[in-house]
Amino acid sequence: MNEICDEDLLSTAEQSTKRGCQVQRLKIQPTLKQPYLEDELRREINFSEIAGKSAALRQVMWQVETVAPTDSTVLILGETGTGKELIARAIHQRSRRKDKPLIRVNCACIPKELYESEFFGHVRGAFTSAIRDRIGRLETASSGTLFLDEIGEIPVELQSKLLRILEEKCYERLGEDRTRHADVRIVAATNRDLKKEAAAGRFREDLYYRLNVFPLEVAPLRERKEDIPLLTTHFVELLVKELRCPKPRLTRAGIETLQNYDWPGNIRELRNVIERAIIVARGGALEFDLPVNGSSVDLTYFGPQDDEAPEAEYLTESEMRRRERENLLVILQKTGWKIKGVDGAAELLGVKASTLVYRIKKMGFKQPMERTQKPVL
Repeated sequence: MNEICDEDLLSTAEQSTKRGCQVQRLKIQPTLKQPYLEDELRREINFSEIAGKSAALRQVMWQVETVAPTDSTVLILGETGTGKELIARAIHQRSRRKDKPLIRVNCACIPKELYESEFFGHVRGAFTSAIRDRIGRLETASSGTLFLDEIGEIPVELQSKLLRILEEKCYERLGEDRTRHADVRIVAATNRDLKKEAAAGRFREDLYYRLNVFPLEVAPLRERKEDIPLLTTHFVELLVKELRCPKPRLTRAGIETLQNYDWPGNIRELRNVIERAIIVARGGALEFDLPVNGSSVDLTYFGPQDDEAPEAEYLTESEMRRRERENLLVILQKTGWKIKGVDGAAELLGVKASTLVYRIKKMGFKQPMERTQKPVL
């Protein structure tokens, strides 16, 4: 079998982002030095900019396909940075309104005194600075979709007006008596628990139930880490074009580094980390600067233990140092003391070359005269 080069990886990513739901079989050699490619037959999910293969994402996209052709109100739930806006776009693109506008309103960014004007528009003279008529976002989205991002931020006293839109499909511009018909589909998103917000009096309960016709929850990235390889190849291809940087090489060690991190900032954080790595790589191997074993600590581990459970093994500090030395020795022998570049020891370990050189000096290893000899200790 011919060895697959790193450029093939990004070429594959480019093809997958252009063709949704594509079946591919990609083969790799099971070593860290090879580019990361999928080694199983699978059906890719790629709606708009959504990439992944996890069961959680498949469930979400099945829901999108199911609800999109209808005009039902959709409430997208999920942590910040999970891609709720991409889900809203996918719903719009698969609806009968796809050729009409998709208007996004970030409810967290509108000053309280401007909500009515932003949503419904105003007529000249409606207030001091209203020097001309202005249409609102609702009218701009006519026959299309109105995406209300961070809907939990709308002031309680203004929520009744949004409720009227959902129930009666009508509104008035600020300062005008004429009632207008609202032919829009509402898709909302929030990172808050609106049911709890309603119980606490911070969100209208009746509005919550009108929005919650078809709830759709997007899982955080830490719960679908199997999506990280496809997301990474997608972002690499996208960012290389945006940044006009040379194509870097994505390795299996790099992917494992990303999958060992817990991603509190979700997909948004992943994109930022990849962008930094691309800038630093300058066309070389991608190295991701993340905390070691970045997953959050499971505090239950330190709680009461099951008496019948086998006692967990542990290593002393000296044993850990010994194993680290042995592992480094294996890598140096395997690479013939090649530190940098493709197939180098630094790339196999997923660390910077300067870091590896420091470790070698600290452990007292010296390169032998002949590569077939053992290192001098």
